[in-house]
Amino acid sequence: MQMPQPNAGVLSRKDQIVARLAAVLPPDALMSDIAETRAYECDALTAYRCPPLAVVLPSTTEQVSAVLKICHDMGVPVVPRGSGTSLAGGALPTADCVILGVARMTQVIETNYPDRYIRVQTGRTNLSVTGAVEADGFFYAPDPSSQLACAIAGNIAMNSGGAHCLKYGVTTNNLLGVTLVTMDGTVMDIGGAHMDAGGLDLLGVICGSEGQLGVVTEATLRILPKPEGARPVLMGYDSSEVAGQVVTDIIKAGILPVAIEFMDRPCIEATEAFAKAGYPICEALLIVEVEGSPAEIDAQLALIMQIARSHNPVELREAKDADEAGRIWLGRKSAFGAMGQINDYMCLDGTIPVSALPHVLRRIGEMSKEYGLGVGNVFHAGDGNMHPLIRFDANKPGDLELCEAFGADILRLCVEVGGCLTGEHGVGIEKRDLMHVQFATADLEAQMAVKDVFDPGWLLNAAKVFPLDSSAPRRAA
Repeated sequence: MQMPQPNAGVLSRKDQIVARLAAVLPPDALMSDIAETRAYECDALTAYRCPPLAVVLPSTTEQVSAVLKICHDMGVPVVPRGSGTSLAGGALPTADCVILGVARMTQVIETNYPDRYIRVQTGRTNLSVTGAVEADGFFYAPDPSSQLACAIAGNIAMNSGGAHCLKYGVTTNNLLGVTLVTMDGTVMDIGGAHMDAGGLDLLGVICGSEGQLGVVTEATLRILPKPEGARPVLMGYDSSEVAGQVVTDIIKAGILPVAIEFMDRPCIEATEAFAKAGYPICEALLIVEVEGSPAEIDAQLALIMQIARSHNPVELREAKDADEAGRIWLGRKSAFGAMGQINDYMCLDGTIPVSALPHVLRRIGEMSKEYGLGVGNVFHAGDGNMHPLIRFDANKPGDLELCEAFGADILRLCVEVGGCLTGEHGVGIEKRDLMHVQFATADLEAQMAVKDVFDPGWLLNAAKVFPLDSSAPRRAA
């Protein structure tokens, strides 16, 4: 995962750059000493590290604008950063860049229950958006596994989803408007507090743009009334392929659960040792949750249980109360931490048609044997958003490179069956050089032309998303 060489001219002007930034920021909002900047040398893709030139932590849109104007004038690359939970290296710095973090921008600006929206600064964590409205009977639907820590800014950058996106959609389906600051410091308001705001639909361009086009400082988000009730059911099977077929059959039956989650044996064993949720030790586990009125829940679960039984489950367990429901979800919510207790791992993110699940799971198992690396599968099965966890030994020479090659083959498989390279983690640097697999040269050129409009100097997160050989002429201009 190569990164471009830092600009020597920028490095030589570090003192001038820091002095100009210090003039527009509070003293505690700027860090340039390597002992302090080292905390920002990577995001959740920790295999690659590089301390940035400086780190700024603005508190307002105006401060963000002032910082970007200075960096634009001085030709300094900028890497936007939310909470640093990116698993694709979306916030990895270079030695000549300024990290612009929004972690101090956490205010709730406006809450409107009649029109069902909330406006927040984008450093606010995902879960705390729901926390701001749940006492009044509302919630914010997208729920990434990292929702306790991840920031709305990063959710917008990567178009994050979560366990309940099958019914409620991902970030783009719940984002109404943004305040965006472009690289030259221009502040733009895009979208608004209602559907189909006037003007060009730039909101869909911004959501999922991975910090390539600007820094989102404020967001208007759709909030929804809490459902009357919800109930999960746990299903265990002796084959991952059979579990994948169950998912396909549920979707084909026209049922819309709020979530369908998948875990295979390695993940089940790890989570049981870690969280002791009471899961059956089997080859594959599904958690299916429905919501609505008691009558609606009963009707949906009756159909789902009928489909589940037709595939001979080794265990079928319906939650009878809130405690049982909590235990069913406990292991799934603990899966990533549990896997980290037993191995280094790389968490991938590819999306496939739901009908391809049985084939893809079988091929991943075959490739695991070919590469000699274990893999655990835990993912949002209802929308085909897969998260294979490839296990490796970071202290063993060559193991990381082997893991990366295995991961690349899994992502190629996703594209081969009609899917795509990413569902919610983004491209970052992890999948950057695989973009040629999914897109033709003309497709990449069209995407880069959009960045040309917003960031002509290619200073914003420029080493990410686009293959370095494709973006080199623009980055060097």
